[in-house]
Amino acid sequence: MQDDSDQTYSADEARARLLSAALTHVPFDGWTDATFRAAVAEAGVAVGLARALFPRGGLDLALAYHRQGDTAMVDRLAATDLTQIRYRDRIATAIRFRLDAIPDKEAVRRGATLFALPQNAAEGARAVWGTADAIWTALGDTSTDINWYTKRATLSGVYGATVLFWLGDDSPGHKATWDFLGRRIDGVMQFEKLKSAVKDNALAKAVLEGPMKLMEKFRMPNIPTDLPGRMMNQFRGKKP
Repeated sequence: MQDDSDQTYSADEARARLLSAALTHVPFDGWTDATFRAAVAEAGVAVGLARALFPRGGLDLALAYHRQGDTAMVDRLAATDLTQIRYRDRIATAIRFRLDAIPDKEAVRRGATLFALPQNAAEGARAVWGTADAIWTALGDTSTDINWYTKRATLSGVYGATVLFWLGDDSPGHKATWDFLGRRIDGVMQFEKLKSAVKDNALAKAVLEGPMKLMEKFRMPNIPTDLPGRMMNQFRGKKP
């Protein structure tokens, strides 16, 4: 193997090399510091730079791998004409593209184990939420109110459940997974229809007038790290 220890890499190059090297060890060692150390040794990246890029070692490598899949999905969606299919099918297509971006189930299985740990659960939830946000954004979602949250929360549940089903699916072409996904999306569409019916029902509107006014105060985050968002400040000039 070529010795790259004397090479100087940009941050992006080093990140890519480390992640590529780590993937050969994940099936055996998981997303751990052992994998991180092996990746540093094989990638020829300086330890200081590696730690700067992935300060939490295996955990940050796992999150980078997840984001890499999101990017591949978004790029494929951008190159695909979805205008002739129903909206529910656009969502299903996006999730299929996201799963197609995963070359090895074991890397995801190991990631699921990592994020199941209590200390990592928040990071795992944030990663799944990021995938849902990437899908809605790629599909042109323009909501900025409470619907921004409900859409992403619902899709996070659909995506998370589908991934878990997919991990155990050995049907030809993952047909069972796509059937499962279709059923989950049908459930979401029924929920959206129910929301619309409630809005059009005079009695329901009267009962929910107070809660609805409160929900109207919610706004989407201003920046990607401003999660879970904010409520409109009723006192202008003051921070929430």
